[in-house]
Amino acid sequence: MKFSFLLATACILWAAAPVQAQRKTKPVTAANPVTVQRLQPQFGGLTPAQAEQALGTPFLTRLAGSFASRAEASRFFSTKGYEYLAENQPDTAAYRFNLAWVLDPSNADAFHGLGIIASDKAPEQSIALLTQGVALAPTNSYLVSDLGASYLIRYRQSNKKKDLATGTELLEKATTQDAANATAWQQLARAYYFQEKYPQAWEAVHKGQNISLTSMDFELVSDLKEKLPDPAGTIK
Repeated sequence: MKFSFLLATACILWAAAPVQAQRKTKPVTAANPVTVQRLQPQFGGLTPAQAEQALGTPFLTRLAGSFASRAEASRFFSTKGYEYLAENQPDTAAYRFNLAWVLDPSNADAFHGLGIIASDKAPEQSIALLTQGVALAPTNSYLVSDLGASYLIRYRQSNKKKDLATGTELLEKATTQDAANATAWQQLARAYYFQEKYPQAWEAVHKGQNISLTSMDFELVSDLKEKLPDPAGTIK
């Protein structure tokens, strides 16, 4: 699915989770110490088997009962997760992505959504989740570009050149996979800016701009103008 939210999630106001959403699910039996953390990726780092045991197979069977298969139910919940993300409801989205994951651990969109939510506060976790998603869907340009963007987020915190190099490589790959991925072009422009490749950064900005004006990173444009006026002369 074509979703790329890393830039948007940097602006989300992370409100306190509702009491009901924060509550941990009780163990199914006294002999089962596993609990479910609804807002944490993969219900708090559980395996699919652990998560199913903690939630209860009957509960998951009921969830999937209206669909032809668990995989179809998983796709429904991951789609709902993206809808809640677009509405700035990351906690509700996280629970939907977790349900999508436990219903079908091979659903790359579940990892994508959870990685997006983690990107602002936990780039290490975001990279791990998005990497799992890319392993499942290596040709998904939007997933690849969000993984690249997560490396840039970590680079801004760590200043490690390896993160910048990896992020740049992934973003170049994403734009090669899908030249219409406007957000990937803007993120690639930021990667080139960090490397002081200002003409290339401007070129990437314009490629993204020509696809979608809403993709433009105006903070980046402002930073770029201080280093090098737009060679094309279209952005003053």
